[in-house]
Amino acid sequence: MKYGFIKAAAASPKLKVGDTVYNLEQAKKCFDEAEDMGANLLVLPELYLSAYTCGDLFYSDKLLSGALEALAALREYTRGKRCLAAVGVPVRINSKLYNCAAVIQNGRILGLVPKVALPNYSEFYEMRQFTSGADYRGPDEIEIAGESVPFGRHLLFCCREMEDFVLGIEICEDLWAPVPESTGLCLAGATVIANLSASNELIGKDDYRRLLVSSASSRLICGYVYASAGHGESTQDLVFSGHCLAYENGAKLAERKPFASEEIISTEIDIFKLRSARHLCTSFDESQAPECRRIYFDQEVRESKLTRFIPRHPFIPSDGEILAGRAEAILRIQSDGLMRRIEHINCPKIVVGVSGGLDSTLALLVMVRAMDMLGRSRKDIIAVTMPCFGTTARTRSNAEKLCDELGVSFRTVDISASVRQHFADIGHDESVTDVTYENCQARERTQVLMDIANETGGIVVGTGDLSELALGWATYNGDHMSMYGVNASVPKTLVRYIVEYEMHRCNEAAAAVLNDILLTPVSPELLPAKDGEISQKTEDLVGPYELHDFFLYHMLRTGASPARILYLAEYAFGGSYSREVILHWLRTFLRRFFAQQFKRSCLPDGPKVGTVTLSPRGDWRMPSDASARIWLDEAASL
Repeated sequence: MKYGFIKAAAASPKLKVGDTVYNLEQAKKCFDEAEDMGANLLVLPELYLSAYTCGDLFYSDKLLSGALEALAALREYTRGKRCLAAVGVPVRINSKLYNCAAVIQNGRILGLVPKVALPNYSEFYEMRQFTSGADYRGPDEIEIAGESVPFGRHLLFCCREMEDFVLGIEICEDLWAPVPESTGLCLAGATVIANLSASNELIGKDDYRRLLVSSASSRLICGYVYASAGHGESTQDLVFSGHCLAYENGAKLAERKPFASEEIISTEIDIFKLRSARHLCTSFDESQAPECRRIYFDQEVRESKLTRFIPRHPFIPSDGEILAGRAEAILRIQSDGLMRRIEHINCPKIVVGVSGGLDSTLALLVMVRAMDMLGRSRKDIIAVTMPCFGTTARTRSNAEKLCDELGVSFRTVDISASVRQHFADIGHDESVTDVTYENCQARERTQVLMDIANETGGIVVGTGDLSELALGWATYNGDHMSMYGVNASVPKTLVRYIVEYEMHRCNEAAAAVLNDILLTPVSPELLPAKDGEISQKTEDLVGPYELHDFFLYHMLRTGASPARILYLAEYAFGGSYSREVILHWLRTFLRRFFAQQFKRSCLPDGPKVGTVTLSPRGDWRMPSDASARIWLDEAASL
């Protein structure tokens, strides 16, 4: 697929124990289905061509030769086809039998990977028939099905057309071992691990499988495709459920639940995102990798439709319970950071400008928490509203009501006269509502807050959020400046949800105010109101914050190009924004992001709450004069 995705499938088709002819036909059907859906990879279960539960039938020449005949037939069946398939097969080399994964594509057996960790406890007796791949001392290639085939535990299967698509193989217990095979394979370059498994079903074992696969994919920053044996395996003593899983860096993408009726699942693995995550992670130490043999195959890159979930709001969990936990955790980080700062400088007061908007509301809620944690009076919080030309009765009233309900100190400082005096001092015509008109108000408000902080021995708490910092939507040395910015790493889309979370925890009167704040259009209120209503709506000027937060996440978190961002945004926001609208605001984002770095280079301190932040002392270091040319050129070409 384009833009760094591969389509992966895992299947647990029906089988019959020892019936290699039947199993071959079922494997062909699965391969056809995978090929039809445009899959790059198909994973079938452990020892599928023979069945896993053959027991001492594995000593039978007829079974072993039948399995190899089925493998050769499946190899021929793939000729002229694109999908890479991994299927389990028993392979005898001299007097030793190995539990192998055969990787086949386009009429070739690319390699055979033997199982290393052989379970020989409880219900498992694999050492009775099989030899560990760790004990193999033979040649690197063996003759099988009429061709010379690479053999060994350290094989990597590499796509020439997609250099980041590198497949490693482990088999069932290899994942459960103290040092899984996947560890070395991923350190050596594998971005996707295929696990061919025959894991019987026990109470609670499905949850443990999910935990193992999730943790492996997270720890190794890889895609992990797991296919386990199912219907048709012997139920003499064990039952197999056909549990199949696909994970990416800890996140579940797809699952065939135990005993489900469907045979195949598919999803897309974002190998571009995995590569980027590894690039950022300096503890991913490739020097510890074993020596691996790379086997190359060709697979043309095709356009294919995404089916996986791409969140519109990547900073916001889709699960309501997780979101509530996330909101609480962020509030704790913010309030604890502020509390520590207050303790360190022993300041008697903390000062904040309140506008009746979302950002100042969140900052105020954080300040209340910090004071409560310190066991101090909320009256030590000085909330200041500073009405001017664009202030509406609605926002002013909401600010006053909220402060009253929260029990903080409240002041009103009308800055209209001061701003008009400043206009006179610099010779600015008040009728010209340009950037000077707007920024004079923003800087006057900051001066008021700083002076009140000086007067009371306090500090000014900043309210600006991550999205505003990314766009440079702040007045330099105005609302851009404070002594501690509690919202600096919280994106606008998440600010809204955190305020909503607190709304459900407040008393009825405070909740009513917060609800109206949530319904109020986002605005700096720097232009005169029209008929008492907000005339200046931020999203009309800079674009929808949900788009900008999407752009911000994918550009900073994964290093995505404009073309990839557009591709993902079209899919995520399909039906809400046209391609033209998305592209327009993407170009706006890129221009503003590069041009406004100088504001981010001198940010006040503030707590990091998520994986994306723009602090010059934290995650993002960028010259203020970096050129946006190549990004804008690509965006212009789309």
